Amino acid sequence: MDQTSFKSGFVSIVGKPNVGKSSLINKLMNENISIITAKAQTTRHRIMGILNGENYQIVYSDTPGILEPKYTLHEAMMSYVKVSLDDADLILLVVSIEDKYEPDLFDRFKAIKTPLLLVVNKIDLAKGSQLHDKVLYWKEFLPNIVEIVTVSAKTGQHIDSLLPKILERIPVHPPYFPKDEYTDRSERFFASEIIREKIFLNYEQEIPYSTEVSISSFKEEADIIRISATIYVERDSQKGIIIGKAASAIKKVGVEARKDMEVFFGKKIFLETHVKVADNWRKQSFKLKQFGYLE
Repeated sequence: MDQTSFKSGFVSIVGKPNVGKSSLINKLMNENISIITAKAQTTRHRIMGILNGENYQIVYSDTPGILEPKYTLHEAMMSYVKVSLDDADLILLVVSIEDKYEPDLFDRFKAIKTPLLLVVNKIDLAKGSQLHDKVLYWKEFLPNIVEIVTVSAKTGQHIDSLLPKILERIPVHPPYFPKDEYTDRSERFFASEIIREKIFLNYEQEIPYSTEVSISSFKEEADIIRISATIYVERDSQKGIIIGKAASAIKKVGVEARKDMEVFFGKKIFLETHVKVADNWRKQSFKLKQFGYLE
């Protein structure tokens, strides 16, 4: 490897909840490393996706959506955003075609010295001159943007144009990770995220946001992986909803999660799930530490 021309850098992908950041990083990686649902605030952790090319390594960081914290959990989530911005060689600020400038959320980007590339997502929804108008709109509010790229993470439109623009702006540097790695997260983490995705897809209102998934056992054998997972909720009433009548709801989550895990891990999966109550876990530091949100 010619180290004098090899490029490697950290690219932070940030934006409000529900702007399509997770869809974008999955398209950029050509791997499903972030869970995707139509509900906001799905991503809770910082997830790194490592894209390796012949002469480059890009370390993408998918982060929780930027919000004003209401719980201790939210504060932990925003700490991941801060660390990701501090580490970044390039920031991709993702906005949707419908987004407007909110000073409380976006003013922080005016003072950032790191190159800022604005990605306007969901252009498949644009009507008339809306796309052209939005580009001018964001230039006015964030004059430090180095470039604006318009994409649709849903359809894949213009996604290919991002890679060369990213490579232009990351430094010449040896790779940070071995070239056969594609994420910094463990298999246990992805097992829990797949279950959590199914909870977001199968339950309404506050239930998904009150839920955390912990993998208590992950045993890989030659032709099967045996996984035991505990789903935590905040109240007894939520436990009943998660389980459902005659355990029908939790069985559906288990079946859907197992199918996705078999595709993801490339092996037969045996999955058992349990449901427990952890009172008000989103507001309690010691429980957030137990679930891996705090050091």
